[in-house]
Amino acid sequence: MKKIVLLLTLCIVGTTFAQNHEVNVTSKNSWLKVGVNAGLPVGDMDDASTFSLGLDLKAQYLVTPNFGIGLATGYSHMFGKSDVDHIIGNHVVDDFGIIPAAAFARYYFKPKGLFVGVDFGYGFLTNVDDNDGGLYVNPQIGYHNRDWNFFAYYQNTFADNDVDIQVLGIGATYNLRF
Repeated sequence: MKKIVLLLTLCIVGTTFAQNHEVNVTSKNSWLKVGVNAGLPVGDMDDASTFSLGLDLKAQYLVTPNFGIGLATGYSHMFGKSDVDHIIGNHVVDDFGIIPAAAFARYYFKPKGLFVGVDFGYGFLTNVDDNDGGLYVNPQIGYHNRDWNFFAYYQNTFADNDVDIQVLGIGATYNLRF
């Protein structure tokens, strides 16, 4: 299933970039998004982690006034429960982190207001032996204006050894124009 989702995403992204048009990067259509997020682990991770705090860094280009694409990274730190060690792969872990390397797409319904989007890529795990990470998917819905984005998200990293790291949370990013 992961390979099918990856193939579909590559096809969609590939056709977006395959269009023959000139790209002019300006402060009106391109910017960096810098922000923070906080979430609660759900699913299997609820037994292992109390909460998650993270930093977001994204570079966005508006293909049209309503549709943006870009690259995303950052760091999400999962705080382990003090009374429980959790096994990821074959190793016991306390705190650990996720570093995404992802592409993203966002649809803005109006210049100010509701947006939907998704980050899609690979999530690298830190402080976990015998598990490098896996498929990273982070759908979002939120509110935006010229400078800020406020959103809710459901982050899921399908890591090796049948480990699914799921977080439900909120975040905010500030737009830094080029």
